[in-house]
Amino acid sequence: MIIQAEAKKIYTPEEYLDFEVNSDIRHEYINGQIIPMTGGTPEHNEIASILNAALRVSLKGKPYSIFVADQRLWIPDRKLYTYPDVMVVPRPLERQQGRTDTITNPVMIAEVLSKSTKSYDRDEKFSAYRTIPTFQEYLLIDQYTVHVEQYSKTDSHKWIFTEYDDPESYISLSSIPFEIRLADIYENVEFET
Repeated sequence: MIIQAEAKKIYTPEEYLDFEVNSDIRHEYINGQIIPMTGGTPEHNEIASILNAALRVSLKGKPYSIFVADQRLWIPDRKLYTYPDVMVVPRPLERQQGRTDTITNPVMIAEVLSKSTKSYDRDEKFSAYRTIPTFQEYLLIDQYTVHVEQYSKTDSHKWIFTEYDDPESYISLSSIPFEIRLADIYENVEFET
């Protein structure tokens, strides 16, 4: 007896959007596949919330919008819909043609790393983000230990990598007027022992 693997259904972006708008949970869309997004840990949410609050204070009165977790981003070059943990987007917002709920022009994205997504966030997702013309800066924030990786675009196809482990060090972004002490990102975060 021969067992054949069941072929995965390939969805169009339109089918994904119809499905997503009516869903109770969020999904990413990657090259025709609809992938459910798992819920975050309290530490994950605490870090994203702290970063969001600090960005809001720092960017008050400046021409930026800040989004956390529930704002869909479309990356046309990779046929990818995703929900970054934190995004800073210059105003006016650029929206996907024909959509009011999907943006396309982030300048800075931060992802809080989990055990299940850290490789994807560092590799395929960062590669996809780099195809966005407005994208200038990427933060990868570890939720299990004090550690942040910063990638800053300096020129077309050139990025500078900076790593932070000292709680007293400051992260300064080059894409927006923002600076934060590493210890402040992790305020109230209880690491697993």
